[in-house]
Amino acid sequence: MRIIAGKYRGRTLAQFRGEAVRPTPDRVKESVFQILSPRLGGAAVLDLFCGSGAIGIECLSRGAKRVHFNDLSKESLSILRKNLSFVEEDCEVTCRDFRACLLSASQKYDLVYCDPPYRENYLSEILALLSARDLLSYGGLVLYETEREEEIPEGWEQSDLRRYGRTGVLFLKRSLL
Repeated sequence: MRIIAGKYRGRTLAQFRGEAVRPTPDRVKESVFQILSPRLGGAAVLDLFCGSGAIGIECLSRGAKRVHFNDLSKESLSILRKNLSFVEEDCEVTCRDFRACLLSASQKYDLVYCDPPYRENYLSEILALLSARDLLSYGGLVLYETEREEEIPEGWEQSDLRRYGRTGVLFLKRSLL
């Protein structure tokens, strides 16, 4: 696993051993970041299920102003801290359930990246918390990785869907009323 572009391009990241964790493949990252790159300059990003931090670090490498990394797994955060050793940007790291993270957030985000365990269906709950707490900036995006068809809750719209084999990435934004 490596950083694809930007100022940290080519850096190799520490990764998990075994198959308990499913990192986002480089080909998915490359495609998604081709779409996101114009939005990242100065952006505030929440990497809600950060794992090794590869997505959030890629955002920083491409110009994001700050990234909030969150994961419930202490093992994930241990690997994340190794991967952040060369990063000099503004980062916040929390070890919380996604609900607690969203309930305690005190800033708006331009991008919220969600890569939960595929067996879970957290989309509606995440979007409800983002709405209730008004955590997404005007024009902000939520990206949600999934293997299945997801029902988009009222108040949100799918602006894009990209499929990469079994992996789908939903691009969601608040509906204009």
